[in-house]
Amino acid sequence: MAVLKTYARLWTDDLDQALPLLEELTGEEPHLRLAFEQVALAAIGNFLVVAGPAEERARYSHASATVVVGDLDALLATLTSAGATVTTPTTDGPTGRFLYARHADGAEIEYVEWTPELVRRIIPG
Repeated sequence: MAVLKTYARLWTDDLDQALPLLEELTGEEPHLRLAFEQVALAAIGNFLVVAGPAEERARYSHASATVVVGDLDALLATLTSAGATVTTPTTDGPTGRFLYARHADGAEIEYVEWTPELVRRIIPG
């Protein structure tokens, strides 16, 4: 089980207002942009920007990062053996599958297994 990419989460009311500065800071354009439930998401550099009304963003604020992994099932076995608690079970999403887990130390992370197409497009080979 390999970690393919890690994103720091940024929270904003307005995605279009947040992106120009991040584009300047990273020298990149968003490599992923989508809507999920009531929030808009954009991935740029090593940032995942979560935008929308504060009450909707709060539904996801318990996780401190988003980590893309190569094999969510293998990750689940590793997490379980390390005493982590799954707080949101494996669920299909727009980019593949994801789960949320609270580590034994209290840190909570969103783990995502991207579709093969996304991995080919975004992760350098």
